[in-house]
Amino acid sequence: MRLFDSHYYPCAADIEAAALRLQPVVRHTPLQEHRRLSERYGARIALKREDQQVVRSFKIRGAYNKIARLSPAQRDRGVVCASAGNHSQGLAYSCALLGIKGTVFMPLSTPPQKIAQTQYYGGQWLQLVIGGDTFEAAQAAASTFQRAHNCTLVHAFDDPAVIEGQATVAVELLADCGDEIDLVIVPLGGGGLAAGVSSYLAQRAPAIQVIAAEPAGAAAMKQSISAGINTTLAHIDSFSDGAAVKRVGELGFAICRKTLSQVVAVPEGRICSEILQLYNSDAIVAEPAGALSIAALDSIAPLIRGKRVVCVLSGGNNDIARIEDIRARSLRYEGFDICVGLPAPA
Repeated sequence: MRLFDSHYYPCAADIEAAALRLQPVVRHTPLQEHRRLSERYGARIALKREDQQVVRSFKIRGAYNKIARLSPAQRDRGVVCASAGNHSQGLAYSCALLGIKGTVFMPLSTPPQKIAQTQYYGGQWLQLVIGGDTFEAAQAAASTFQRAHNCTLVHAFDDPAVIEGQATVAVELLADCGDEIDLVIVPLGGGGLAAGVSSYLAQRAPAIQVIAAEPAGAAAMKQSISAGINTTLAHIDSFSDGAAVKRVGELGFAICRKTLSQVVAVPEGRICSEILQLYNSDAIVAEPAGALSIAALDSIAPLIRGKRVVCVLSGGNNDIARIEDIRARSLRYEGFDICVGLPAPA
């Protein structure tokens, strides 16, 4: 690693070393051209299918890269993290694979499907604690636990090893299509994936632009870059649980403000419409954060016309119990009135 304006900046060589470390564990996920989207936007659009990853999201990359590098003494003391679902699954899977005790703090807003899968992946190696209304509350509890037990905190996005693990998505992109990309769109929550992908491409393929998409109800990065300082949001919409944070990572902010071409805030209703379209037209199950990069295409349609574009579909851990909320948000966004019940026929 090296310093960049007095901040950590991931080295391409370190990211490539992480890719080698991850080879026995993660899947080299497919890059699939998407005809419907390509025709709609007049571009050549492909999806990087991280929903087909181990634990159904890219988060296994950062979690395993961090945990696999711990010393024997650190492994004996165990690890802890806070997560709204996908990072916790990556940590749980890694703990079970490596035989390391892990503790996970998850907010009350976490979908039941993600809670159940986290426990399933971790099995006997995992202790799960549910509490607090937001990711930040869970993170505070995890930090307190880490100090009390002298274990290793595996931050969901504000950690060099985690960022380097997430950046291996970009290593695969260049391996699959070299410089045949004009633009990559990544989802953004805490900023780990966006920071990793954009910093790697800035070093290995600087002609490729990177745009990040975050939910409008939790647009912490967009507001922070506009303000010139990492800013904590007073309130957020936690619907896009995998990307809804009040404050982005310090490392991610320092990197993203230098390497991203643009940050797009996507309305939650637009995300919901895209989730339904992906399911109905393509048989793809995407969670809200997973659909972010595709939902952002509407906002940048003139920019991408005629371009070669990759959207990172970051995760597919969606809970079917949420479908009515997703449908209702989509209908409201599309301008339809929603009736709660209908009058009985005369």
